[in-house]
Amino acid sequence: MKKVLQQLKQYKRDALSCVGLTALEVVMEILLPFVTARIIDEGLETGSLPVVYRYGVILVVMAFLSLIFGALAGKFAASASSGLSANLREEIYNTIQTFSFSNIDKFSVPGLVTRMTTDITNVQNAFMMVIRVAVRSPLMLIFSYAMCLIISPRLSAMFLIAVVFLAVVIGSIMAVTLKIFNQVFRKYDDLNASVQENIAAIRVVKAFVREDYENEKFSRASQNLYRLFVKAEGLLAFNNPAMMLAVYFCIISVSWFGAQYIVGGSLSTGDLTSLFSYIMSLLMSLMMLSMVVVMLSMSMASIRRISEVLSETPDLHNPENPVTEVADGSIDFNHVSFSYKHGSGKSALSDIDLHIRSGETIGVIGGTGSGKSSLVNLICRLYDVDEGSVCVGGVDVRKYDMESLRNQVSVVLQKNTLFSGTILENLRWGNPEASDEECIEACKEACADEFIDRLPDGYHTRIERGGANVSGGQKQRLCIARALLKRPKVLILDDSTSAVDTATDARIRDAFARKIPGTTKIIIAQRISSVEGADRILVLDNGRIDAFDSHENLLKNNAIYQEIYESQVKGGGDFDQPA
Repeated sequence: MKKVLQQLKQYKRDALSCVGLTALEVVMEILLPFVTARIIDEGLETGSLPVVYRYGVILVVMAFLSLIFGALAGKFAASASSGLSANLREEIYNTIQTFSFSNIDKFSVPGLVTRMTTDITNVQNAFMMVIRVAVRSPLMLIFSYAMCLIISPRLSAMFLIAVVFLAVVIGSIMAVTLKIFNQVFRKYDDLNASVQENIAAIRVVKAFVREDYENEKFSRASQNLYRLFVKAEGLLAFNNPAMMLAVYFCIISVSWFGAQYIVGGSLSTGDLTSLFSYIMSLLMSLMMLSMVVVMLSMSMASIRRISEVLSETPDLHNPENPVTEVADGSIDFNHVSFSYKHGSGKSALSDIDLHIRSGETIGVIGGTGSGKSSLVNLICRLYDVDEGSVCVGGVDVRKYDMESLRNQVSVVLQKNTLFSGTILENLRWGNPEASDEECIEACKEACADEFIDRLPDGYHTRIERGGANVSGGQKQRLCIARALLKRPKVLILDDSTSAVDTATDARIRDAFARKIPGTTKIIIAQRISSVEGADRILVLDNGRIDAFDSHENLLKNNAIYQEIYESQVKGGGDFDQPA
């Protein structure tokens, strides 16, 4: 709760103003029945019109003030609750930006989306109710009961019975529903995951005619959510019958005993009338409090989920005096071991001892799950090693300022991502200050210029979200060009030319050799033709180095490399390679 309320920041004044104005509104409303009783007792029953007029004017003024106070309180409540939700979304988004990959792995993407949408909306609504209703209802309840005590202490005892009864019923219901609402938001994550997965892979779904299966999967997730809500709302439905039972008990009791007191002369007609008003105010306050408790019980689950993100500490930190300059592109793995879940015993890499000279071109090859992507993720410190050290430019990557390191170690990841905007805007993710000429040159080096020139708007062609309007090979070449604009000391291509033909792949590698000879290039690939021209080739097997040598020597001495080569050559070469 504290983590969430810290995000009020500049809206604290609005929240406090709302509380103050709500209190004034309650004071005005509490005094209205009291003035009404004076009109009845001192004006109507005595036949004194001046008294009726005088108290009538006071009544109108108080009602008008109550209206003004209520309207202003509502305005400030809306401002404070909306401001809190805006600050929460911004803070969560900023916090996510600081996460390392290992932090992000703890939260599913649908889970983070739910936290930034449904959960924050729940907190916004709950906060608005708290600063309005949760302030108004207790004050109304206390003041109403105080006025009842002033009018008739003996009749006021009836209200205590009703209050205790309602507190027990509402408390019992809340204890059960809170547990159910905790489950509800986990089911929301499952529902969002089903929707996201289906929409992201809609082409695959249609290609395999799996619409019915996806509909059934979504229906199951939706039904689970439906059943939990029915269970929770079914329990909450007992609030109204309990409230009405308390209301009727109080009305009947006050009517019965109040009539006797009027006959006995110990209670006036006006006082009995105002008692009825205070009864309804008191019991309606309890009803509103029960609604607040319901909303809070729902929002507490949301608050915990939001706090989980805000309290998550990034695994990776800059050192106290970080190194900001990368001397060269040399890379050293010094007996490195790494696992995605520390202490799990499942190592992605084991005892990697590897030394790469600056400017070398290194090929990396191996079967699925052999640790190729894990290896290169350590170079730009997307993860930290469990044992050993990774050095770039002769310095441990943990000693660098992470931004400075990643500006000099450019990675084209396995999953290529483009953003909505023009081609030039996407390219300038690599270097925001790059001129048009520099962007065009980078595209030539990545062999992307050949298809860009054929587009009607050229470099100003708009890319749809996720690069939906370009092919896989075109997307890869744009991502390579974007990485080249950094002019890095180390360039890593993580299977980033798999969707281009071998002729284009060869031209890209040739351009690298000519244009960026001083840059260390690490090329992860599945096909031999992409790495055979490298200075040395690293063969990985089950997270360990099996061999590290030139193409010719590996063909002579390494069984795994020989097997891959034989399978590709005997299979007729690459699919687009001339026979």
